[in-house]
Parts: sequence; C-alpha cells; structure tokens
Amino acid sequence: MSATRIGIVTKEWPPAVYGGAGVHVVQLTQALRKVAGIEVDVHCFGGARSDGAFGYETPADFSSANPALQALATDLAIAQNLGNVDVIHSHTWYANMAGHTASLLYGTPHIVSAHSLEPLRPWKAEQLGGGYQISSWAEKIAYEAADAIIAVSDGMRGDVLKAYPNVDPAKVITIRNGVDTDKFAPNNDDSILNECGISGRYAMFVGRITRQKGLAHLLRAWKNVPAEYGLVLAAGSPDEETVGNEVAALIAELQKTRRNVWWIKEMLPHDSLTAALTHADLFLCPSIYEPLGIVNLEAMACETAVLASRVGGIPEVVTDKVTGELVEYSEDHARFETDLSSAITSLMSQPELLEKYGKAGRARAQSEFGWDTVAAQTIELYKKVIR
Repeated sequence: MSATRIGIVTKEWPPAVYGGAGVHVVQLTQALRKVAGIEVDVHCFGGARSDGAFGYETPADFSSANPALQALATDLAIAQNLGNVDVIHSHTWYANMAGHTASLLYGTPHIVSAHSLEPLRPWKAEQLGGGYQISSWAEKIAYEAADAIIAVSDGMRGDVLKAYPNVDPAKVITIRNGVDTDKFAPNNDDSILNECGISGRYAMFVGRITRQKGLAHLLRAWKNVPAEYGLVLAAGSPDEETVGNEVAALIAELQKTRRNVWWIKEMLPHDSLTAALTHADLFLCPSIYEPLGIVNLEAMACETAVLASRVGGIPEVVTDKVTGELVEYSEDHARFETDLSSAITSLMSQPELLEKYGKAGRARAQSEFGWDTVAAQTIELYKKVIR
C-alpha cells in the first residue's frame, strides 16, 4: 500500500519560528513523520531551505506590498506545487489561501488548523492596516470551504462556530496542542541566570509583544507586586511600533525603581529557555485572547506553576488550583490588573504551593498532551477527509 502524502503549509518554519502556531507545526510534523505510512511535505514562507522543506520567497513584484498581499501572492506560488499530495493541511490565515486555492485547483481535501481567528484580533489592524480586511476575508473563505477544521481547544471550536456561522459544526474537530515533555523538562543549569544577572526569586513571562499576550497589563499590575519579587521578561518581536513603544516605556518605568526586572529581547536558545522556566517560581500568562497557550504547556512541562487569565482554551490546559491558578479577564482593565497583582503576590508568598502546582503541571503535561496522541488523532482526520 502506498504511503499517504500530507502537504503541510505554514508561514513559520525553522529558524523563523516566533509563535505558538510555528511551534505546533514543527512538533506535529516531527510526530507525523514517525508514523509508518505517512509522508510529509512542508511548504513554508521565507525562501529556499536546505532542510528538505519547500521554501518560497515573496514574489518580487510584491516585495513592497502590504503584508496581506504578500501572503496571498506567496500562497499562489505554493498552491501550484501542491498537486501531488493526498491532503493539504494549512496553518494560520497566512497559509490558508494556499490550501484553499490548491484544493479548488486539484480537488484535494483541505484541512485548516485554527490557531487563532482574525475577527477576535481587531488589534491586528494596527499591524496590517487595510490588509486586516484582506486577512479576515481570506480566513473566512478558507474556513467555510475547508473539508475539516481542527480547533486547538474546545474554546476555539466555540469561537470558530460563533465567528463563522456558515461553517458546518460537524466538520470542526477539537485536537488540542501537544508538548514534547522530553524536550521541555526541568533543567537546573543556572548559566543563563548568571549570564543575564538574574538573582533571587522571580516570575517569568515568555511571548511576543502583542496586544493579545496582555504584557502591558502585566507590567502595570507589577507596580503593585512587592519589590522583593523579580520579573523576567523573555519578550521580543513587537507586532507594531505602538505596542512596542508602550511596553518598552512600561519596562523602563519599572526598572527605574526595581533592579530585579530583566528584559531579554532576543529569542533564548532552547536550553536557556527551559533553564529560565525551571528556575522561575511562577510562569505568567496574562493573555486577553488565547486559543490554547502552548507556552503554558511548556512551563508546566518544566515543572513550573502557572498563573494565567481565564480566556479561550487556557482553562483546558491550566487546571485551576491544581497546576496553577486562573484570573478572570475583564474589559475593565484596571480591575484585571488589580486582580493580577493580587494573585501574583499571593502565589509568590507561598513557595510550597508553587512547588506542588509545578509537580502537578508536569504530570498533567506528560499524561494529557503527548504529541503521539495528537499525531494519531490528526491522521485519523486525514483518513476521514480522504475517503
């Protein structure tokens, strides 16, 4: 019997992985390739690669175009090379139109993974301008026509059906993200702490600088956290200048009175990241929108307690009062920030509880979020749409 060939389409692929969707694509691909009878071709943005992936440059005529137009032009270049696969699996709106167009062209089943939704990220207009209308249109067209949609959480499934009421609920399937608990595991090496001058007990944030991640709320909340507790921010790649400047100003304001606020702007090497997560007393995820939150799984796998906002799929990962605690997100931002600072202060004052949450978090990551399970569920869906 011939192998089933999967065409994965993604904007992000190493070394250009900067968000949860990119992490998901890499780890899903690795897990799929371990399964007998499955072959995976990766088609990605960013130009030619030497790792076997098919990389595509933005077509020259679109080099100075709006990013949304650049994505669509790249998608068309990818689509013409998807004629030899059994199923197309696209990730994020950047890649969805490549899958949709190829599906129309070749009659190949197309599956979309819903990592986020444009209607729920209105702040993207700050980054894309009028291109936000284009990205929203592209996502809607692809979702409504897809043979199946993978939601990374039950919360995301509900969001898909609410945002796109014309989508048949039967074709929206929840398959949660996974985490590699061998790769993300407790790492007690303290060299990254010495290198960055980090000392004392600290909480940690990891993520892009974007409205979605709630970093500005965390920084305002931190003003009311006792100064004895440190804060490590592994945060870079601002979506656009306004939010980047706002975050930079808030960090500078904190650093004027606190010597234990450290900002790491560059992406940490993997071993340094796991070490910093392991040494943290508490991982912070103050997102205002989060379909699942792979970063929470990564922190849990490193045996670190999590404090996160109760939004999207986060409650499906962080079990309140078991692997960490949840704070209600509120449109009343002052209230949200007050609740954040109170929860941080309370948890940081209870190191034994944090240790208990951390151990429970790693156990949950190992038992519930293995990539072999994710791959098996995904392959089952592939077989269903191919039939």
